[in-house]
Amino acid sequence: MRVLVAEAGYSLARVRELLDGVAEVETAQSPWEGDDVAGLLVGPDQQVGAAELERLPALQVVATCSVGYDHVDVGAATARGIWVCNVPDYCVDEMADSSLALLLALLRGVVALDRGVRAGGWDHTVAGPLRRLRGTRLGIVGFGRIGRALAVRASALGFEVWATDSDVPDEEITAAGVRAATLEELLGACEAISLHVPLTPGTHGLIGAAELALLPRGAVLVNTARAALVDMDAVLGCLETGQLGGAGFDVLPVEPPTEAAPAPEAPTLIVTPHAAWYSPETEEAAYLRPIVAVREALAGQRPADALEP
Repeated sequence: MRVLVAEAGYSLARVRELLDGVAEVETAQSPWEGDDVAGLLVGPDQQVGAAELERLPALQVVATCSVGYDHVDVGAATARGIWVCNVPDYCVDEMADSSLALLLALLRGVVALDRGVRAGGWDHTVAGPLRRLRGTRLGIVGFGRIGRALAVRASALGFEVWATDSDVPDEEITAAGVRAATLEELLGACEAISLHVPLTPGTHGLIGAAELALLPRGAVLVNTARAALVDMDAVLGCLETGQLGGAGFDVLPVEPPTEAAPAPEAPTLIVTPHAAWYSPETEEAAYLRPIVAVREALAGQRPADALEP
């Protein structure tokens, strides 16, 4: 049987080492096919839908080197008895750290002040009012691993932390020392918002013009999760009017930006290149654990990182 490697980040030598004696390993881009393909190693840029699965009748496992798995049709895979595996917790600390870094940069004007100095100025007012962190209301949308890790960090700095998550009981949020709220309540009260929900049909376009209008004027927004959670045009409009005091994005609708879809620009907008997940430690885990998941599946075991059907 064969295992196909579709994502360039995997080390072929490492894959072959770990699957030695289990399967033949080769690189292959979609469209994949073959009645001897038992495993598929992908990343977030490879779409694995029902059509792809149909061409791989012997497939046993799809493993992706990412937290998100919206690029894999989990329902179609589960219906065929195929394991789908991700790496749900490999970059929790890095994601929480990066989200906090963007929040601090926005609230304390770090990037805008730096740009002012490099433009020849020496004016502490160019970033607008610089906010005191202690007492600032931070609304965390999505109280999973990363949202909770951010809450711990923000609470330690004196933020008043609110959170909303339709999948987490209010009592569980409250038990973590965080104020539970509906999305509308959170948006209406919080001066800083950070998004940490997966991209699903229900969360696509979660933050648009109507939601941004609920925010206190001058609030800041951070998105390190998925670009499609947010209406970017609405964000740019709110930055221009001052409804948003700043925004920080680690994800864009088109990555990397192109001439046809350039990176958005605004004086109070910070954009980083989908780097919130990164550290040498996370890079190692991201590309190792999917290989281990494939090995476990092909050995007839339930992979440790398998998604619940």
